[in-house]
Amino acid sequence: MKIIVIGCGKIGLSLVKQLTQEGHIVTVIDKNSTRLKTALSNLDVMSYTGDGTSSVTLREAGIGDADLMVAVMDSDEMNLLCCVIAQKVSKCRTIARVRNPIYNSEIEFLKNELDISMIFNPELTAAEEIARIFNFPYATKIDVFSNRKVEMVHFKIKLDSKLSKLHIVDIRAKYNANVLVCTVTRGDRTIIPGGDFILEQGDLVGIVGARTEINKFFKMFGVGTDRVPDAMIVGGGKIGYFLAKKLIESGIKVKIVEADRDRCEFLADVIPEADIINGDGTDRNLLMEEGLGNASGFAALTSIDEENILLSLFAIDHVRAKTVTKVNRINYDEVIDRLNLDTIINPNKVSNDLLIQFIRSMDYTKDSDIENYRKIGDDEAEAMEFIVKDGSHVVDIPLMQLKKKKDVLICCITRDKKIIIPGGQDLIKVGDRVVIVHTTSDINNIDDILE
Repeated sequence: MKIIVIGCGKIGLSLVKQLTQEGHIVTVIDKNSTRLKTALSNLDVMSYTGDGTSSVTLREAGIGDADLMVAVMDSDEMNLLCCVIAQKVSKCRTIARVRNPIYNSEIEFLKNELDISMIFNPELTAAEEIARIFNFPYATKIDVFSNRKVEMVHFKIKLDSKLSKLHIVDIRAKYNANVLVCTVTRGDRTIIPGGDFILEQGDLVGIVGARTEINKFFKMFGVGTDRVPDAMIVGGGKIGYFLAKKLIESGIKVKIVEADRDRCEFLADVIPEADIINGDGTDRNLLMEEGLGNASGFAALTSIDEENILLSLFAIDHVRAKTVTKVNRINYDEVIDRLNLDTIINPNKVSNDLLIQFIRSMDYTKDSDIENYRKIGDDEAEAMEFIVKDGSHVVDIPLMQLKKKKDVLICCITRDKKIIIPGGQDLIKVGDRVVIVHTTSDINNIDDILE
């Protein structure tokens, strides 16, 4: 696809790098010619020095035949204006970064009224990711399908797990669990397993089902599903604010430690349900006095990476809490990995992943019948959702009789409000939503799963 990125800051540059790796034709617009030259010197992209809110600049940069424009400048209003002007001078789709919390309640209105394909907030996106972790501590990733009725939950098999050494076929045959194991990542290889596959400690497993059935499965095998009952947040910035709101909405008690008194007063006004502590979050005695020793969740969200890392290491040493560490810089990934931190969140990477997922889905679905699309298993496998149309060759045939391509798995069928984890005798009907996982290529409609 032809993509124009306006703004060459951290998120813009990270996005451009990923897009070029995936073969897209990218043009970057920024007012700062020096920043463009320095940041893009080793990338095969076009650059254009100018104001992205100018229709002249957009036309000269090629907006007329672009498929997508992404505005990631520092100003929310400028990003929105870029999208409006792009819509006036082209037919491309648009994405805007909007970070000010004041716009959160108006996101859908802005998208609909300004015809913007996507609006994202890096801090809110990071907070939502952390909230999912605290609500489902054992999951490493959750993808949703069929209008959020079906979930694909990824988790790691830990030491002494009941799942270790278990044949996949026995999960349903012996334990009557109404879920399907759709992927197993072992080492650097992602596998779509058959029934005779044996799970091992350390495997990263993806299962599909309704949330209630997944909860039953985890309880059955002692994986655990209970959300943390309370959480301590160090750092009351935007991510801390959004996270506290999300956690309180889901019934989790929240305590925020923030050094800036004015910010504490603001937080106390807008989140009255949270306990706000005005103090130095790096003071170990303060943390212990405020109950860190009994906390179930801990998030280090200050503006300084080193502080967050040290805080999390301290928390891990003194409590059995689920810990989340915010790290903005990714230059030292290998060093940080050796520190044995629990969960690391990079807000820019979380947003970048969200954008790439949207762009991949847009690219993949523009000439296909795919309704939903995800890369899974370190990008080695793909999950796709189709709505089955009249005339499809998979309709009304028992699944065991379908001659599917190798490494294609039909994971789930949603029919009206009914969620079916399919067996060999099940049928696909017209109008069904069908989720498949595969490691092959060139699947653009449901019939492409057949040999």
